[in-house]
Amino acid sequence: MTEYRIEKDSLGEVKVPKNAYYAAQTQRAVENFPVSGLKPWPAFVWSMAVIKRAAAEVHKDLGMLEPNLADAIIQAGDEVIAGQHMEHFVVDPFQAGAGTSHNMNVNEVLANRASEILGFSLEDTDKPLNPNDHVNMAQSTNDTIPTAIRLGVLWRLDELVAALEHFIEENQKNADAWDHIVKTGRTHLQDAVPVRLGQEVGAWSKAISRQIDKLKFAADGLRRLGIGGTAAGTGLNAHPEYHALIVKKMSELTGIELHESDDLFESMQSMQDAVFFSAALRNIAMEFTRIANDVRLLSAGPTTGIAELTCPTVQPGSSIMPGKVNPVLAEMLNQAMYHVMGCDATVNMCGAAGQFELNVMMPIIAHNLNEMMQVMIGSINAFTDKCIVGLQVNTENAESWLARNPILVTALNPIIGYNKGAEVAKKSLEERKSVRDVVLEMGLMSEEDLDRALDARKMTEGGISK
Repeated sequence: MTEYRIEKDSLGEVKVPKNAYYAAQTQRAVENFPVSGLKPWPAFVWSMAVIKRAAAEVHKDLGMLEPNLADAIIQAGDEVIAGQHMEHFVVDPFQAGAGTSHNMNVNEVLANRASEILGFSLEDTDKPLNPNDHVNMAQSTNDTIPTAIRLGVLWRLDELVAALEHFIEENQKNADAWDHIVKTGRTHLQDAVPVRLGQEVGAWSKAISRQIDKLKFAADGLRRLGIGGTAAGTGLNAHPEYHALIVKKMSELTGIELHESDDLFESMQSMQDAVFFSAALRNIAMEFTRIANDVRLLSAGPTTGIAELTCPTVQPGSSIMPGKVNPVLAEMLNQAMYHVMGCDATVNMCGAAGQFELNVMMPIIAHNLNEMMQVMIGSINAFTDKCIVGLQVNTENAESWLARNPILVTALNPIIGYNKGAEVAKKSLEERKSVRDVVLEMGLMSEEDLDRALDARKMTEGGISK
C-alpha cells in the first residue's frame, strides 16, 4: 500500500505519496489527466530547472530573495539540471492548457527539495519555501513554458546536427568509393541517361548539408526569449531589470547563445518560432524519407529487382520464409520520419490555436518538439551506423542494367537526331538488342564513332557527343 502525506493548496487538502517531492497541484494534475501515461521529456524538465535556478540567482542578486532560500533553490535546481529526481516529474503532456501543471510540478519539486536541503522534512507544515512565492517568483506559466520550449530544443540542437553530420561523413565515404561505377539513371522510375553511383549517392550528402543550414537558421529564432513577460507580456510583478538579467544568466549557465525579446507580448502570443523550427525538422524528415526509399528501391531483389545495392544483414527478414533479408533500417527510418511529420502537423495546428495574449496548446508543442528531436537523433544515427556503414554495391548488376538501357541513345541525339534516336530505342526494346547493335544494323554510324559516342562514363560528365 502506498503511504501518503497531506498537502494543501488553494482548493484544500490532497493526499500525496509520502516520499514525493511534488505536492498538491501536481497530484491534482496526475488525478485529472490520466491520459497517455507519458511523462515530460528530460529536455523539457532540464529547461524548466534552468529557468527556476537562474531566477533564484537573479532575485538573490537583486535583493528580492533571501540568500539562504535562493541558495537552496539553486542547489535543488542544479540537481535536476544534472538529471536527478526525474521520477518526480509526473504530469501527463495532455493536460490543462498553457502548462500550469508542468510549471507547478517543477515549482513544487524544487521548493520541497530546497526545504529538505535547509533541514526540513517533506511532512513539515512550516517549510520555509513556497512553490509560488519563492520558486515561481516573477514568473508565470505563460512566460516560463514558451521559454522552456526554446531552451529544450536548443539544448539538443548540437546533438541533432552531429547526427546529420555523421550521416554526411559516412555516406560521402561510399560516394567517393563508388564514383567510378557508371550505372543507369532513373527518372519517373524508368530508365534514364547514365550517372555515376558516386554522383547519385553523393547528392544525398549535399541534400542533408543544405538541411543543416536551414535547421540552424530556424534555431536562431528560438534564441529570443520572452521570460519576464509574466502573465500577459506586461512584466507585472517582475523587477524592471529581471528580463535582461535572467536571459544573461541562463546563457551563462547553459553555454547557449540567448537573446532578449524585443517584444514580450509577441513572444508570449506567438508560437511562430517553434512552428518554424518544427517545419525545419519536417523538411529533414522529408529528405530522409526520400533517401530511405532510394535505398530500399536500389536494394530491391536480390534476384528479381534492381539490386544495385545490398544492405547489411542485421536480422532475419521473415518468420516464414527462410533466408529472407529485408532493408529493415531504411524501413525503420521511414516510420520514424513519418512520425516526425505527424508531430509537425500537430505543432502547426497548435501554433494557430493561440488566442489573444496566450497560446494554451504549449504543452503539446513542447512535447512534440522534444519527441521529434529524440526520434530523429536516434533513427538517423541507427540508419547511419547500421545501414549506410556496411552498404555494399553490386557492380555487376549496375553494369548489366546499364548495358541493356535503350536510353543510352540520348547521347546520339546531336548526331542522328531525336526522331531517329526514338526509332533506335523502340527497336532496341522490341528486339531486346543493345543500342550499339541496333545503330550498327541500321547503318547510322561507324563502329568507331559509335563507340566514342556511347562512352557511358563520358556521358556522366556532360557535354555533347560528336
